[in-house]
Amino acid sequence: MSQPTLTPALHERRERVFLILAGIFLGAMAMLNIIGITRFIQLGPLQLAVGVLPYPLTFICTDLICELYGKRRANYLVFVGLIVNLLVIGTIWLGQAVPAVGPEAQPPWQFLPLNEPVPMPNGASLGEDGTPVELFDILYACTAGAVLASMCAYLAAQFCDVALFHFWKKLTKGKHLWLRNNGSTLVSQLVDTTMVIVITFGAGYSRGEITLSTMLTLIGSGYLFKMTVALLDTGPLYVLVHYLGKYLQIDPIQEHNIDVEEASAAG
Repeated sequence: MSQPTLTPALHERRERVFLILAGIFLGAMAMLNIIGITRFIQLGPLQLAVGVLPYPLTFICTDLICELYGKRRANYLVFVGLIVNLLVIGTIWLGQAVPAVGPEAQPPWQFLPLNEPVPMPNGASLGEDGTPVELFDILYACTAGAVLASMCAYLAAQFCDVALFHFWKKLTKGKHLWLRNNGSTLVSQLVDTTMVIVITFGAGYSRGEITLSTMLTLIGSGYLFKMTVALLDTGPLYVLVHYLGKYLQIDPIQEHNIDVEEASAAG
């Protein structure tokens, strides 16, 4: 199959689809960092941080970009995601560092009265002096450490996902999409889940505020959820690769060969 002529219309179509996939990826990742561990939910037998819910979308987006656009585009998206992570944590820190307006200028729903001090994940306690607590202080205490943990885990997991996806793609000569999809995602999500929980709650564990069994439960629940979604998305991934490949006039096998040629040239 020869390469199609890259007309302006076809180029725009490919860039439009890439922008949609990148937007879903970045939006899901930003939601994880912002709502993160602000709430834990019970999903059947699983105990999950609410921010985990959209996160599996990031892996199906990177797998689609790997398959259709190649390794270079996928790694580029991971770097953009790092910039978004830095933007989120920078905004949160700036909001905490800049002095707030006086209580008289704050709307009444901005503060919450607490009956007793509440320990937070970063080791601080809110409401120690009995004064109402500002909503932003709660958000900051819940997300600042979690965003740092998420950023470290994000870099390790996403680069792991891209590298393993192309390792399996090279090994199978562009065949067996199910193998590289699951073989890359299942390993990278284990890396991500473990790092997020250990970094976020490690300090609390060392202070005796959280038990090892609780941390293992959170790791197991988070990974089981991500693993289930990863296995279930294999069918949709095949469908999307098939129809997007036709729509974009992209042959994944040829994209694989281009990646191999670029790697050989770089070596």
